[in-house]
Amino acid sequence: MNKHTDIRILAIESSCDETAAAVVVDGRDVRSNIISSQISLHTIYGGVVPEIASRKHIEKINQVIKEALKEAQMALDDIDAIAVTYGPGLVGALLVGVAEAKAISYAKKLPLIGVHHIEGHICANYIENPDLEPPFLCLVVSGGHTHLVNVLGYNSYEILGRTLDDAAGEAFDKVARAIGLGYPGGPKIEKEAHKGDQKAIPFPRAHVAGDAYNFSFSGMKSAVLNYLNNCRMKGIEVVQADVAASFQQAVIDVLTGNVERALKETGAKKFAIAGGVASNATLRKAMEQLCMGRGAAFYHPSPVFCTDNAAMIGVAAYYDYLEGKFSGLDLNAVPNLKLGER
Repeated sequence: MNKHTDIRILAIESSCDETAAAVVVDGRDVRSNIISSQISLHTIYGGVVPEIASRKHIEKINQVIKEALKEAQMALDDIDAIAVTYGPGLVGALLVGVAEAKAISYAKKLPLIGVHHIEGHICANYIENPDLEPPFLCLVVSGGHTHLVNVLGYNSYEILGRTLDDAAGEAFDKVARAIGLGYPGGPKIEKEAHKGDQKAIPFPRAHVAGDAYNFSFSGMKSAVLNYLNNCRMKGIEVVQADVAASFQQAVIDVLTGNVERALKETGAKKFAIAGGVASNATLRKAMEQLCMGRGAAFYHPSPVFCTDNAAMIGVAAYYDYLEGKFSGLDLNAVPNLKLGER
């Protein structure tokens, strides 16, 4: 560690289609958070193309790191550790970030900290909520993940439930594409849903038999596709806004239902939400009302910290740093890394 008493971490995130770098001091003080999005590149294909994502990460990663250091008014010599997402995610995209972090670690003789992407999303809640400390329940909802997690400590997690098929965000993307809204699906469905009737179409609410906390969204997605096909075959007009609103409400009902059971059965008094879908205002409002009804405090990150970003990786890395959990230069990308694995 260098002469500074504050722990200054340079963090890198490249798990999907955002190239990001941030400088985080002492786990909660974000000095910079630079994000280079690739949405416009992938929109034409209706989703993320892994090869294109990897190439763009290579083009952008040095640039975002330089911008992050500049905004934080620091140089690499001021940094105490390098953090990077090493899984889960797209293997090619992850490798770009991991290789960059290892190179900096080796060149500057700095500790290297490999961070789990989902842990990062959970830790995003610490940035703007100085009073939030474990234990608490957290729902992680994104394009690739839907997890209900009991956060026992800063480095200790118990998975209560997870999706058995599609993640919530993935279902949003597929339904958005099916009704002609395009990519990215989450924000577009949310916007369209404001114009529609959430009770117009009775889409099913899937519950996993014998497990109160697991999720399943594949059947809900199929129900939307079947409804659309049925309308086309019978010449019935499809009201895009009603489909969006009804589908969104069905997803929210399933998410809130599982969370309500978890709050009741665990007795938790703090609940947080994280991940890209957590930026959905309708979902946040539903969760806030649920927590109020159960006397639990509700936390959520600002939208910029819900989607993929490096600040959340820097926060998670700080708590690993305090416990001396460092990675070697043999750190590799692990695309299917499970929460709690190292």
